[in-house]
Amino acid sequence: MTLAHEFRAQVDADDTFRRLLSSSEQLSYDPNSEIDWETPLDPTHYGLNPEWSTLYGTPLWSEMSEEQRITLTRHEVGSIMMTGIWFEMILQQMILRDQYVKDPAQAEFRFALTEIADECRHSLMFARACSAMGVPQYKPHRINIELARFLKTTAFGETSYGAILVAEEMLDVMQRDWMRGDNVLEIVRGTSRIHVVEEARHMAFARAEMRDRLADVWAPRRQLAAKVISIAAYVIATSMVRGDVYANAGLDKDRAMREAKENQHHHNLMRLSSIHLMDFLSECRLLTKASVPWYRAAHML
Repeated sequence: MTLAHEFRAQVDADDTFRRLLSSSEQLSYDPNSEIDWETPLDPTHYGLNPEWSTLYGTPLWSEMSEEQRITLTRHEVGSIMMTGIWFEMILQQMILRDQYVKDPAQAEFRFALTEIADECRHSLMFARACSAMGVPQYKPHRINIELARFLKTTAFGETSYGAILVAEEMLDVMQRDWMRGDNVLEIVRGTSRIHVVEEARHMAFARAEMRDRLADVWAPRRQLAAKVISIAAYVIATSMVRGDVYANAGLDKDRAMREAKENQHHHNLMRLSSIHLMDFLSECRLLTKASVPWYRAAHML
């Protein structure tokens, strides 16, 4: 890349960061005042659109009562929200490490800290929603907790922002459906609306950072980034709905996990929701022979 091209890329990136800062000043929400936390939950409303349930379309789903379906979807959305909290904590640490001792006068630095503030509010919002639904804590497998601990400590540049992007993209597509669901709990619709609006900026930030960091990188570094991001995507996707949700919904856990694992309807939803993400990763030349199997295993390709 010539010096002229580098300068132009920097100007474009700075303009993106300034626009994101302006957007955050004009369009940000306080969940404490934007969401009605006091009205009792409608007992006839689901935790998420039934079509997004991991058991929707399975033989077990057809045997379940309406009350069981509602209970299951509330535990499923609670598990997804808690996975979101887990990854938002990882995300914040990776961004702080990346921005360490950078110029605080720059729009990039200021938006990075704005994003961290957003993520703190989102985590508190999800925690409050889970409490309102009476959902217990759902934690990832211990091995995934330790893998994530390693990731947040060692990831840098495009690897950090790539992992951030895949997590945000997965939640974004789901929540765009949830916020429009007439039969979905209002607190889930409200938290989804806030998250969708504010995460749109976060995804734009992650894409801008990835394009900048991947410009003219040497091939081994790109290959490494592709592999790490794909493994992160697999871990996030497979951690969203924990097996205990089925037992807590009064179902046979082993049978439910087997049917969820083979649920082609849910696999197709995951692939459809990942189309734009896969297009972007392809544009960045991050869909490699080593990374594609991980996306296929997570039903994202």
